[in-house]
Amino acid sequence: MGVKRCLQFGGTLLGCLTNIFSILSTTTNYWIRYPGGHSGLWHKCDNVTCTNLGCETSLAVTGACMVLAASSGMVGLLFGLRILCCEGEGAGQKTRIIFLLCSLLLLIALIGYTVKNTWKKDVFFSWSYFAGWLAFPFAFLAGNRDMG
Repeated sequence: MGVKRCLQFGGTLLGCLTNIFSILSTTTNYWIRYPGGHSGLWHKCDNVTCTNLGCETSLAVTGACMVLAASSGMVGLLFGLRILCCEGEGAGQKTRIIFLLCSLLLLIALIGYTVKNTWKKDVFFSWSYFAGWLAFPFAFLAGNRDMG
């Protein structure tokens, strides 16, 4: 296995990790925790009951960016697998662009959510939020691997 093939495999592996963390982060409700409950992008849970969150603009933008990031990560992973299996011509540049778009969307979503919730009293970021931050460098690095 040559250097180019190792980099392609590494980029595809990073793309897989990006998808795992971004989907996990988007779908779970542990972005922040506070005394008596926790909240995510879609639901607010107090003790044992969960309710839908209202349509707040900054939260809607965060949710939309996270969904788009997860979707673009899936497309990027499919392109990366195509490169590994079929040596597709021109797919490397497309894969780079898709993963860099994914990392940009993750960055927009996470910075927006951070700014919105940093100054709240007795509110702490939780593991869903940190999973999103883990997805960001993986997406960025997957976009910078030599994919073809």
